[in-house]
Amino acid sequence: MNISSSKFLALLHKMNQDLKDMVLKSGTTLIGIVCKDGVVMASDKRTTLGGNLIVSKISEKTVRVGDYFLYAGCGAVSTIQRVKKVLEAELKLKELKSRSRPSVKEAANLLSILLGSYSSSGAYAGTLFGGINEDGTMELYTLYPDGAIDKVEDYDASLGSGMAFVLGLLERQYKKGISVEEGVKLATEALKSSTQRDTGSGNGMDVFTITKDGIKQVVNQEIRPDYESK
Repeated sequence: MNISSSKFLALLHKMNQDLKDMVLKSGTTLIGIVCKDGVVMASDKRTTLGGNLIVSKISEKTVRVGDYFLYAGCGAVSTIQRVKKVLEAELKLKELKSRSRPSVKEAANLLSILLGSYSSSGAYAGTLFGGINEDGTMELYTLYPDGAIDKVEDYDASLGSGMAFVLGLLERQYKKGISVEEGVKLATEALKSSTQRDTGSGNGMDVFTITKDGIKQVVNQEIRPDYESK
């Protein structure tokens, strides 16, 4: 099929604009970092309405899915909560049928299918999904609204509004083969950078680690202003 250069440019422009709109509507900072001994996943706690009104300062955007997986999403919080429940049930059913635990990649593909029903409504923009395979290896994936899935080999910030504020920092400070401990510090610094500049992100952070010892939440910090009366 041939397409004229003008139509191609128009299509490219629309794709770029859709991506920009998606990021602007997705008030969130998500971070995933691959380390030599595991994976670090982190997110902020702010939820906004229309990008202007802060409706929650304690939102959980990174959630456990069963005992072996972590799901971090930007977009509607209700979508994250609803999909988590359905995904847990589907993975349990799959495990009972096959008598083996689904791999991280299999779970990520199933999540992509579930999220597909929300993509047309703009209920979600980007997703990070990590976990532990049955052989003890850890993996991290990025899921896009069009259904594409990429394995993350170093770091990613998905499609949240804080993405532009953290990718530069991650690119300068990330080093191949960093430890999980170093990854937690890097994720924390990246979130601090985002929450200082991105109006859609803030009020605190959740940081999780995925290692051979399992999934642990290592940071659960809420930032509250302290006012002194004079």
